[in-house]
Amino acid sequence: MLSDRSKHPDSISPPDNPHAGGMIPKVVPPLPRESAHARDLPKTAAFTWLRRGWSDFLTHPLLSLLYGLIVFMISALIVWALFQFHYEYVLFPALAGFTLVGPLIASGLYEKSRRIEAEERPTFGSMLIVRPASTRQALFMGVLLLGLFLLWQRAAVLIYALFFGLVAFPGTDELIPMLLFTPTGWALLITGSFVGALFVAFSFAISVFAVPMLLSERTDALSAMGISMAMVWANLPVMLTWGAIVVVLTAISLITGFLGLIVIFPVLGHATWHAYRAVRPENRQCWFSLRTDPVFSPRFDPPFIVYQRS
Repeated sequence: MLSDRSKHPDSISPPDNPHAGGMIPKVVPPLPRESAHARDLPKTAAFTWLRRGWSDFLTHPLLSLLYGLIVFMISALIVWALFQFHYEYVLFPALAGFTLVGPLIASGLYEKSRRIEAEERPTFGSMLIVRPASTRQALFMGVLLLGLFLLWQRAAVLIYALFFGLVAFPGTDELIPMLLFTPTGWALLITGSFVGALFVAFSFAISVFAVPMLLSERTDALSAMGISMAMVWANLPVMLTWGAIVVVLTAISLITGFLGLIVIFPVLGHATWHAYRAVRPENRQCWFSLRTDPVFSPRFDPPFIVYQRS
């Protein structure tokens, strides 16, 4: 006869055994962790960045004005070339896509603000020929943003073809009434605005802090973009406010026929540097969260940052 071991003292599970009685242990969610990038900044901090950007603009203002003038002239030249070579059908996507590459174009303004912060004298040459700490990774970042811009251009053309078919572009004189006074035009505007907003939001998140980071820190472009997105997400209220300010001021620049870029673009560039410093202070670099961890030690292997076990 088989012996019954179920009541044997040795077969009784200890009371702290989670598998006692054949029960599956209770799964509990992990404890919440405070984000290393959260700064608990109020929404009004965005206007503080704008005031500091204006202050940097007034420090050696001729440098910023010349920089803004160059941006204005290049923008006007591009628009002229689009009409001259009959590519005006990409005018509106190009204007909307300006925000995709704006952070990269503002690199010289970041350099001026960085030098003012370091109590160094900024020069126009240092603004035009920026020497980022991440060297070639900044160029790689530019290629990625340019690729995103071209992808948006192609998406805009496809959206137009979906609503109006494969027909020749009617020209700007006929396009505006067609967009504003027809149901198909309104559908195109709503869909294009939604898709364009997704492109702009994604580009803003990955580049608003990545480009200043590549200028001041030794890291790689992909890490900088990932950290930038994490910083934006961890400080979403103030970053939404800052994004709204950028959109409104950029729209004013476009309404004025790009003339507003001469002043507005430099102020936004300087202000973005102060936004970067507020969210990522100089004494909290990308390896700050690992400094107190005895398991990891940061090793800088330019142009990448590699974390190796000690």
